[in-house]
Amino acid sequence: MTTDQLAHLSVDQFYKTLQTHPTGLTDTVAAQRLKEVGPNTIQQTKSRSQFKAFIKNFTSLMALLLWVSGLIAMFTGMLELGIAIWAVNLINGCFSYWQEHAAKKATDSLKKMLPTYTHVLRHGVTQQIDADDLVPGDVFTIQAGNSISADARIIEATALQVDESALTGESLAVDKTPTYAKGDGRFEEQNVVYAGTVAVNGTATAVAIQTGMQTEFGQIASLTEHQKDTVSPLTAELDRLTRQISLIAILIGLIFFVAAIFFVHYPVAKSFVFALGMIVAFIPEGLLPTVTLSLAQGVTRMSKKHALVKELSSVETLGETTVICSDKTGTLTQNQMTINHVWLPDREYTVSGEGYVNNGQIQFKQAPIDLSQHPALATIVRVAALDNDTEIQEETSAKPKIIGTPTEAAHLVLAQKSGLDLDQLNKQYPRVQELPFDSDRKRMTTIHMQPNHAGAVIYVKGALDGILAISDQLLENGHARPLTDEDITKINAANRHYAAQGLRSMAIAYRPFDGQNGLPADSADCTIANTEQHLTFVGLTVMADPPRPEIYDAVEKCHRANIRIIMVTGDSPLTAKSIAMKIGIDDDQVRVITGDELTKMNNTDLQAAVKHEVIFARVAPEQKYRIVKANQYNGEIVASTGDGVNDAPALKQADIGIAMGVTGTDVAKDAADMILTDDNFASIVAAIEEGRTVYSNLQKFLLYILNSNVPEAIPSVLFLFSRGLIPLPLTVMQILTVDLGTDMLPALGLGAEKSEPGIMDQPPRARTAHLLNKTIVWKAFGWYGMIASVLSTVAYFFVNWLHGWPHVALAASGNVYIMATTMTLAAIVFCQIAAAINCRTQLTSVFKIGLFSNHRIWFGIGFEIILIALLMYVPVLQGLFNTTGIAGSDWGLLLSIPIPLILIEELRKAIVRHHLAK
Repeated sequence: MTTDQLAHLSVDQFYKTLQTHPTGLTDTVAAQRLKEVGPNTIQQTKSRSQFKAFIKNFTSLMALLLWVSGLIAMFTGMLELGIAIWAVNLINGCFSYWQEHAAKKATDSLKKMLPTYTHVLRHGVTQQIDADDLVPGDVFTIQAGNSISADARIIEATALQVDESALTGESLAVDKTPTYAKGDGRFEEQNVVYAGTVAVNGTATAVAIQTGMQTEFGQIASLTEHQKDTVSPLTAELDRLTRQISLIAILIGLIFFVAAIFFVHYPVAKSFVFALGMIVAFIPEGLLPTVTLSLAQGVTRMSKKHALVKELSSVETLGETTVICSDKTGTLTQNQMTINHVWLPDREYTVSGEGYVNNGQIQFKQAPIDLSQHPALATIVRVAALDNDTEIQEETSAKPKIIGTPTEAAHLVLAQKSGLDLDQLNKQYPRVQELPFDSDRKRMTTIHMQPNHAGAVIYVKGALDGILAISDQLLENGHARPLTDEDITKINAANRHYAAQGLRSMAIAYRPFDGQNGLPADSADCTIANTEQHLTFVGLTVMADPPRPEIYDAVEKCHRANIRIIMVTGDSPLTAKSIAMKIGIDDDQVRVITGDELTKMNNTDLQAAVKHEVIFARVAPEQKYRIVKANQYNGEIVASTGDGVNDAPALKQADIGIAMGVTGTDVAKDAADMILTDDNFASIVAAIEEGRTVYSNLQKFLLYILNSNVPEAIPSVLFLFSRGLIPLPLTVMQILTVDLGTDMLPALGLGAEKSEPGIMDQPPRARTAHLLNKTIVWKAFGWYGMIASVLSTVAYFFVNWLHGWPHVALAASGNVYIMATTMTLAAIVFCQIAAAINCRTQLTSVFKIGLFSNHRIWFGIGFEIILIALLMYVPVLQGLFNTTGIAGSDWGLLLSIPIPLILIEELRKAIVRHHLAK
């Protein structure tokens, strides 16, 4: 039978069905059941191989291409080239693994949330057992502060309240009683408690129904564990880019292989080596390590903005985000019930002041209030503080620990904000008796002695309808008078007004203890029947879980960036819509879909619904998962935020899962791709901006890396079409020098470039858009590349001209040839210096952002110059790279190359800006 069916049964039928007894199981039966159902633990259903995690960094399409390229180079006699290519692959793979070594341990974290021990009845005797040994049919006790070990039915309870936020996302504690009542949404059976939730008030005796993986908690773990890892858009895009570049390189290599045989009449082996040189020239060997290192820089920058990224590729995915499926409680709101209004029959007070401590005051129209001048307000604040079983323990952290319910904590904070000293107040009005809260009465009563021997007083707080029914007086202007029908109408209207705004209200009343009107002479003899009557109604405290202060600006930025926010919450529809309207997510016409309605929707209807503005309320874990998948089916890049166990499946399914680091469960953190260390929604927006910047920078250094391919290839074209009359102006090892040596650090500098203005005023890039687009191809090959090709070719012929060409044939070997190839290589490097500066912006002038504002670019440029100098003058490197030293006048020529190239590009950008402005 299901948990809900078992909750319907009478107590006797329930015991019979589970084959148990009010005195509990025997040790023998419990041991047998433990063998049958297994331990009460969350089990990991699949192993996570660290070896596989390591190997995957060496098996991407680009990595495989480099392995093959290195192998071919070795077999064709270019051992140094092969070793260099493999070394780059090894370093990049190890670096990627080091960055992503944090394993996903969602199910391990679930274990940590379960308590270690449970008190059970065995043979009618209370025993403390390991929670792992709890079995269905065990009778166990629950006390305030206990984590609950199993899904269980309540048999007896006294004022039991349970925090189910880890499952439902609902911030208010839920009342639990032995009587069955079906609530609104999942996990709302009144006489059932669930594993992983926490008792915040009262006591209870319960019988375990399900344990371990059969609990709702375990089912969520199973759903999370079996969810397949999705391929990030960046990974897919890099694979596509690799295929594009590989196909181009191989086709060009094939063309040059055939041409070398038939045009130059090279032997097949020599033609193959020549073709390999062309392939090497067109494959950007430095692309993969550069992308990896650029993403790592993005991870570092994001960590400074309170966002920890676990997967490198997730950085760029953030920039593509089109939809954020956001939890409400603790994500959009503060997960902290706060009283923001105090309503009295003659006046309404607005409460302000932040925090848990005495750093604020009750205010009305922003003016501090003197409670001594407002007797009714003083009374309501005093009742809020004294008719209260919750404690706030001040800690060193910014948010003190609450021992009790959020609602009662809100009333204590109200008293603190008014300037009351809680310890002193409790000494002045010592409690002598309590009539605990229960879900039938929906109120709590305490009796206190008043100072100066003024007798006792009865304080009551609870649901409005129940308190109005037992009130016959109204406190107005500091004096009690009879409560009229007109008063009741006015009070109910105020309550409905607040409810329509998604706010919750609590009624406050009191009664002087004078031993008359049915009250016993001794307060110790007070009962619910003889005490909770003839009350004097004081007013309402009105509370809500307030939005985070930063949320308004963050939502506005998302709207500007064309990113939709879909609220997905376990809270009520009214509260969800109210918060959404308040923070600007949606307007009054937005559609609200409840969990029950969602259950009845097929996937097609759901996919249609999420194309428009929508809020989801009272949803269950698997429903969040469905919402994310429906958006992905529509082609959206989905970021899903959350902090509870219920969020884990959706976090794992989403293109990027974002968990809250402070209030989030370990389950959510381990299932997510990114963790916010400050639980601030604004940090998500900052991370999205960083993600967009990373993608823009990826395109910048892709342009930078690819543009050198043209001057690397042109020498081979000249050699080929001259039928060998023009010797190769650039060797294969010199080509590799550019790809893996001089280009690397400036490219990394481009990866650190700040975002250009207006990046968050643009819509997310379309999924059909690609890193390598027509603009980049034109700039790389037709503009930057062609200019560099002309200049490097001129450098080659310039050296030969100095030594007698064209009267003397071009040398194919010897010192003149080495000098010519050295100058060709150096000219390409100095063209790349200009390209590094030009690639910093797409349209903005580099002089506007600051020519020297990116120090990493200039460090890379300095490294380029030093490296080319070492290749020219260090004997060992000269022999390896076929280089030699050059004259001082040659250095003057090289140093003059970047300036005109930068000015020409500035002119082009200015023309484009002028055209776009028109």
